[in-house]
Amino acid sequence: MPVRKKQKLSPKASSADIEDLGKKAPPLWKETLSMIKEARAAQKGSAPVDTDGCERQGDEAASPEDYRFQTLIACMLSSQTKDPVTADAVATLKKQPGGLTVASMLATPEDRLDKLIGKVGFHRNKARFIKNTVEILRDLWSMDIPDSVEGLVALPGVGPKMAHLTMNIAWGIPSGICVDVHVHRISNRLGWVKTKQPEETRLALEQFVPEDEWIPINPLLVGWGQTVCTPINPDCGDCPVRANCKRVGVKLTKAEQASSQ
Repeated sequence: MPVRKKQKLSPKASSADIEDLGKKAPPLWKETLSMIKEARAAQKGSAPVDTDGCERQGDEAASPEDYRFQTLIACMLSSQTKDPVTADAVATLKKQPGGLTVASMLATPEDRLDKLIGKVGFHRNKARFIKNTVEILRDLWSMDIPDSVEGLVALPGVGPKMAHLTMNIAWGIPSGICVDVHVHRISNRLGWVKTKQPEETRLALEQFVPEDEWIPINPLLVGWGQTVCTPINPDCGDCPVRANCKRVGVKLTKAEQASSQ
């Protein structure tokens, strides 16, 4: 097994990219983050990510290698797929002979695997990616998963977002902030960043968000995006952080438009 590396940036990131984004933290971001934490705690695990997110899919009673592999598979299945659907697919794979392990996936024909995960988005591609991945894990990683962002993004169908999420969950290493559509949208709406792509958002956030927040900030903001700061018709009226939010890209209601004139 290769020596574990601590890697903060994806292979596509460079020091020049970071320098361009600047290092000044946006005002009130700490206060806003604390308010979101308090509000999320009051939700008592009611967001889909709290019960069905990738963080919940690895079997903690399994061996460390199987736990890490299950986490990787959950992350691979989660792309373009709602959390409950991903969770159901992972649960189905765990019920197969041998459970959800590298060995069992090696023994599962691709067409069978495709049927088992048929409800997730792009299931045919993902079935092929998983089959190719387990062969790589067998041949190069001693039936375990890579322990660096660089190693993970070398796997079929695994991008930077997925790699950081896998590192954060499977290895418990804050390699970088996992920025999905929710984190990207909310960070821009709040005015914390001004970016067009998730990878730009990751680089920008990592300039002021302390490393001990890199792992928990993803499920925190994902749950917020699933329940309050939704893509369409966010619940701005009852949002506890509204006073600190720039509401970038949020369409004003007719009443708000009238009051602003």
